[in-house]
Amino acid sequence: MIVLEFKVKGKIKQYLAINEAIRTSQFVRNKCLRYWIDGQKVSRAELYRYNTKLRSEFSFVKDLNSHACQASVERCWSSIARFFDNCKKQIPGKKGYPRFKKNARSVEYKTSGWKLLDPKHIEFTDKKGIGKLKLIGTWDLAFYPEDKIKRVRLVRKADGYYCQFCISVDVKEELPPTHQTIGLDVGLKEFYTDSKGENEPNPRFYRQGEKRLKFHQRRVSRKKKGSINRKKAINKLGRKHLKISRQREEHTKRLARCVIQSNDLVAYEDLRIKNLVKNHCLAKSINDAGWYQFRKWLEYFGVKMGRITVAVNPAYTSQKCTNCGAEVKKSLSTRTHVCACGCRLDRDENAAINILNRALGTTGHVGTWILDPNASGDLSSTFVGAVLHQQDGSLIEESPYL
Repeated sequence: MIVLEFKVKGKIKQYLAINEAIRTSQFVRNKCLRYWIDGQKVSRAELYRYNTKLRSEFSFVKDLNSHACQASVERCWSSIARFFDNCKKQIPGKKGYPRFKKNARSVEYKTSGWKLLDPKHIEFTDKKGIGKLKLIGTWDLAFYPEDKIKRVRLVRKADGYYCQFCISVDVKEELPPTHQTIGLDVGLKEFYTDSKGENEPNPRFYRQGEKRLKFHQRRVSRKKKGSINRKKAINKLGRKHLKISRQREEHTKRLARCVIQSNDLVAYEDLRIKNLVKNHCLAKSINDAGWYQFRKWLEYFGVKMGRITVAVNPAYTSQKCTNCGAEVKKSLSTRTHVCACGCRLDRDENAAINILNRALGTTGHVGTWILDPNASGDLSSTFVGAVLHQQDGSLIEESPYL
């Protein structure tokens, strides 16, 4: 499944109709969530039946396409199922109890309620009055059959309205092997340092734009609540946040694609970002770096291009010496690894080498076995000319649990 995004151009009344469709989708989701909270063991089928009841009870819900209402029910059930799944896994801390949506920004249609007129125009056929919209973008929708488009989303952002097409295609890129492996150690000083000693600088997009963000935030706080000027100031603040998030996303995407194209195996740390940001001294810098997005794109391009990506346990990767294996204690302020064996490396490069070695040890024996992998005992010797149905073998074998 790939997602192609276009900016839509329409009239003011069409934008108001999109807002009404988004509010209706939010209303259906919140009503289904309330029905689940008040009921006992409500299933997904019962939520679908409750959605039918809402369509007969409220005329503005009936005006929205039935498949769009079903998509709202599915969103509600997805949050419920995720909550139960976290409870079964006994995840420590909060389990993600479903919450009501206050400011939804999107409405999702399935295979009905819309019609693609040509690669640059789409028309929504429900009774919300959205009508015909122009698509602005460089993607070529004519390349994909229309029956491959499984979902269409209308999304409201700070700089306008967008239309996203979810297309069911399997995108694969065949690349020649590079015979290269690499380990990556992400950090705050440098975005990442690899096992070859190369590093990528950390752009710190949020730190660079923080001055302008504070300026726009002050403008918002000075405006009267509920006024038109306050809404305009909020929109300018939202545009600045959107620009920073796009910069961070494009930076991580570009780096991940280059790393995957240049190596057959990429190893990285299996970091728990949610736990790391609990440190209030480093939370802003960690969120600004975008480690989660970088890992997400590494794994995406790894599947797309047929490369191997391995997430390893990060424990003691910075402390262990790559030369002798000794554990060298060091604080975060110590940036150079110095061992008694004579090994002297940059702290992050030493960690990257350990990450790569750990990944190579993890991926050593994969696949299926044509024979029993357990070592069998030696065959016993027999006299020449002895007639036996089979060779007498030793019963001493290696334990399958060793």
